[in-house]
Amino acid sequence: MIMGRIHSLQSLGTVDGPGLRFVVFFQGCPLRCKCCHNPDTWNMSGGEEYSAQEIVQKVLRYKDYFGKDGGITLSGGEPLMQAEFALEIFRLCRENGINTCLDTSGCVLDEKVKELLSFTDRVLLDIKYTTEEEYRENVGCSMKKPMDFLDFLGEKNIPVTLRQVIIPTVNDIAENIQRLREIIRNNPVIDKTEFLPFRKICTVKYEQMGIEFPFSHIPEADIDAVKKLYEIIGTAP
Repeated sequence: MIMGRIHSLQSLGTVDGPGLRFVVFFQGCPLRCKCCHNPDTWNMSGGEEYSAQEIVQKVLRYKDYFGKDGGITLSGGEPLMQAEFALEIFRLCRENGINTCLDTSGCVLDEKVKELLSFTDRVLLDIKYTTEEEYRENVGCSMKKPMDFLDFLGEKNIPVTLRQVIIPTVNDIAENIQRLREIIRNNPVIDKTEFLPFRKICTVKYEQMGIEFPFSHIPEADIDAVKKLYEIIGTAP
């Protein structure tokens, strides 16, 4: 029996993919994004242990609420760190007619992840920045990883919702949005774009963990200003 470590569960989420969704937040993440809202998900040994069957049994209780658009979303942390476990969840969901959505940074693309994607109906792909320098400085990995991931999604024709947290003074500039527009133009599988306003409600978590929140000095994003970025990119929110 395949077991995995889960940070938390949300029975009926509305912001993690289409429709109403049962959201599974995985434990463990290899990245150290300076804007991270969930540092408590970093440690792979945290969270609670579940089997894939236990997770899917919980999901099935809410199947009647999903309608034609809803389903399950695997989020994190980073679900790709437990790809075999995620694969078993999605395999069981597919058998039970439940729509599958993967919320990821695209930081891993090995054979097990590719198999997982064959059972994935939609990917919420977090393109955090649009230059290699920004990725190296603010994420801790190369931008090549999510772009290679996006290329593979294109090859397999898996629908993508592109997401980016908009951080004032960091990536809220027109040049960044224009580069993002080019990424969208060059990847037809991206059929939706979501800008997420930077927030600092996570500060208390950093304080409790005794670590510094790297972006604590940056102001929260103005919602109206974020909405205007959709005009630059040429799509509706």
